[in-house]
Amino acid sequence: MIKIAVCGSNGKMGQEVVRAVDNADGMTIVAKIDIKDGEFATIKDAKNSVEIDVLVDFTQPKSIYENALYCLNNNINIVIGTTGLNDSQIEELKNLSEEKGLGCLIAPNFSTGAVLMMKFAQMASKYFKNAEIIELHHNQKKDAPSGTAVKTALMMSKENPDFTSGNCPEVETIEGARGASSYNNIHIHSVRMPGYIASQEVIFGASGQILTIRHDSMNRECYMDGVLMAVKHVYENKDFVYGLENIL
Repeated sequence: MIKIAVCGSNGKMGQEVVRAVDNADGMTIVAKIDIKDGEFATIKDAKNSVEIDVLVDFTQPKSIYENALYCLNNNINIVIGTTGLNDSQIEELKNLSEEKGLGCLIAPNFSTGAVLMMKFAQMASKYFKNAEIIELHHNQKKDAPSGTAVKTALMMSKENPDFTSGNCPEVETIEGARGASSYNNIHIHSVRMPGYIASQEVIFGASGQILTIRHDSMNRECYMDGVLMAVKHVYENKDFVYGLENIL
């Protein structure tokens, strides 16, 4: 039986994780951690009271890095669904995971459809020299761009050195009009609007044609199969993984 703690258990994603684990075979919730009316206020409080095999974190960008460091330094495998980690933090967590022999899986998106969207975008990048990303989320999401958009751009950048081929010199008459320029000049545009949960489209252009690859999440249940898959993976393999596509 895998003993699971959920950090951010009272949030929308945290509540879904608790329900998913309650309905899964071979897993049990041993701690619900949340600064707002959780069974435990901190991971340390939970660790001092119960045995934890895997912690699932859906909290906030400002706390995820410290949460991950605590887990990996205290013999807890971790699945990270909170976005906002930068490249250097991810590299440090990778090194710490390998040093401690503990599982750490970071997934910007746990939806299998979204993961496929990212992989398809990477495939298309071999054949198009121009591309941009538009990501659309609810207006309570604090980080921008989304972790999914950043990961998508990183995957795409492995296939093409520059995604602004042939563009004329640009002048923004309003700062930020062209979005953020990420890996290999892939522009990312972030939309925050009530009504969305999570959507992303990657637009590719070439002479005489446009290719759009899009994924939309309609509810948070769609992430749960991926979360449970990630929990089993870190518990059994004790390795570092960045991106759910690496264990599908």
